[in-house]
Amino acid sequence: MADLAPYAIGPRNTRGRARREKPPVGRSEFQRDRDRIIHSTAFRRLEYKTQVFVNHEGDLFRTRLTHSLEVAQIARSIARNLRLNEDLVEAISLAHDLGHTPFGHAGQEALHDCMRSHGGFEHNLQSLRVVDVLEQRYAAFDGLNLCFETREGILKHCALKNARMLGDVGERFVKRQRPSLEAQLANLADEIAYNNHDVDDGLRSGLLTIEQLARVGIFARHMQEVRREHPKIDARRLVHETVRRMIGSLVTDLTRQSAQNIKNGRLRTLDDRAAPALIAFSAPVRREQQELKRFLRVNLYQHHQVARMTNKARRVVRDLFKAFIDEPQLMPPQYHAQAATDTARTVADYIAGMTDRYAIREYRRLFAVDQL
Repeated sequence: MADLAPYAIGPRNTRGRARREKPPVGRSEFQRDRDRIIHSTAFRRLEYKTQVFVNHEGDLFRTRLTHSLEVAQIARSIARNLRLNEDLVEAISLAHDLGHTPFGHAGQEALHDCMRSHGGFEHNLQSLRVVDVLEQRYAAFDGLNLCFETREGILKHCALKNARMLGDVGERFVKRQRPSLEAQLANLADEIAYNNHDVDDGLRSGLLTIEQLARVGIFARHMQEVRREHPKIDARRLVHETVRRMIGSLVTDLTRQSAQNIKNGRLRTLDDRAAPALIAFSAPVRREQQELKRFLRVNLYQHHQVARMTNKARRVVRDLFKAFIDEPQLMPPQYHAQAATDTARTVADYIAGMTDRYAIREYRRLFAVDQL
């Protein structure tokens, strides 16, 4: 901690926890946050939640859990070089997907549609709800009672109407300010991880081909470099080596450009963080990232095989929501008391907490005749 930059979050400038606790022994406050996140029920469930592919489609595809670990690894290495708080960056990275629904973005969109007349559904807001309310592990409080800066970093996006109801943690959206540099870093580490690993998973699945990706600037550049250095490399290692180098180049660029932005902005204290985003890629690399995003959207996320599965996923979420809204007693007993006061939000909490395979199993229990 002694080597932290003056504009990093540290023990002297943290805004602390909503509920005061005795200081941790042998670890920092943000290490305590990280440990609480890792031991949470929601974190364990990430093992069976997926981003593009549904969990039962194969064991080789990344889950939300492996993705979160990869984000934390990328973010920590950059934080170390920028002298930011590694423990805070790691805690945010590990918690950022806790509120995601089963079936990735398809599940989230379906649940939001179901909740439109009940305040909607935002996965970032749900992640905050998980750590503030839904985790029930401690005798003295609901949730995990995380530090303000961890909670602020988890809330990457938030509708203005919801931000106004969140108090201090939603304040930056109302005032149009930036979060801490650690939160900015975790956000871009997330982008590096999912873009490049969706390339890897897309190739593993056979939905993408190397020939298609050879027309995408950042992939083509690194693939050509690998082939020059290793002309006899096999296809599988070619993919791994190319993706590895893509990640390395993005990490290097983000570190260099962010350091330069901090220097140019003459950042001296945490109070200066209301300035424009300082954790950023250089303009050429940002354009390459945008090109890769467009490619993945058209060729992977909108692929007809993915569309078929996501259509089924939406139906599962919609049908489960309707069944539980119509008859809340179909949910497990621990949800009944909460459902009596806010049925829709309770149903959303229950569905959002499901893994892919649990949601499918619940669907079969409710609608398949042979499951009676």
